[in-house]
Amino acid sequence: MKHGPLLFLGVLSTVLASWLIGVVAPHFQIGSEEPILLEDLGVNYPVDRPGEAKQGAEVYRAQGCHYCHTRQVRQEPLIADLTVTDLGTNAVEARAVVASLRRDLAGVDGSRLPAELPRPLLAGVPYAAAEAALRRLTNAGARVELKLANLGADIARGWGPRRTVARDYLRDRPVLLGQVRYGPDLANLGARQTNAMRLLLKLYNPRLEMPGSTMPRYPYLFEERRLRPGQAPSPEALSGLGFVPPPGVEVVPKPEAQQLVAYLLSLRADTLFYETFVPRPSAAAAPAGVATNTPAVPSAGAAASPPQP
Repeated sequence: MKHGPLLFLGVLSTVLASWLIGVVAPHFQIGSEEPILLEDLGVNYPVDRPGEAKQGAEVYRAQGCHYCHTRQVRQEPLIADLTVTDLGTNAVEARAVVASLRRDLAGVDGSRLPAELPRPLLAGVPYAAAEAALRRLTNAGARVELKLANLGADIARGWGPRRTVARDYLRDRPVLLGQVRYGPDLANLGARQTNAMRLLLKLYNPRLEMPGSTMPRYPYLFEERRLRPGQAPSPEALSGLGFVPPPGVEVVPKPEAQQLVAYLLSLRADTLFYETFVPRPSAAAAPAGVATNTPAVPSAGAAASPPQP
């Protein structure tokens, strides 16, 4: 084959480039991430788990919990709405920008716009496009409002105030993202469920809280202890949610159950920092008095509710 060596080199170069782009680059990009300092709290995020929770991570993996639960709050690609509230002092230039963005709304020269303010300009567009339009308008002196139009189904379900990012998993070895959601996502379980006894009862018998649940039982993580006549159950014995142990018996969680619950309670990724949400436009890029309503980024460590679109 006359051009065999050149063909071989071409194929090798293609495979090598794909490997460098798809494997090596992400490895250095994500593998070099470090915990981020939360200045308000004076700690690094993510916080290292206590010893019992670390042991519980191994119980979580051994019981195959990641086969039915994910640990990743997903967010749809962000879309936004942009509203013009005032053309500012340089109305001629602002009208020209508006006309270039929405001729159907402002007419060829934008002359009808001032009488119709405030007026939605862009609706349901990709966030990057809305932010680019915002920069053009603010540079022309206009006042605008930028609002998110979606948050995503996972956030709407209350599974977390934000999407999860790679930094959330720095303390995990291995990372148990999960793929199937036979049960709810657990990335923020520790933020929405703080009752350890309720979690223990759910492990012992999920049908106590939710009749018809498909979650398996884990009775081997508990032990039954016979009570002497007149003896009261121990403080750690299961109780609540209508649970009634056999007469003269208490059901007590084994250390593995306590460790698993400690791990579940440690699962929370609700801290907001620059990676986890859309940054607000730079104040230097907007003229004095420009009104924007982009999602504010709370100070590091603040647990905030998701912004309303």
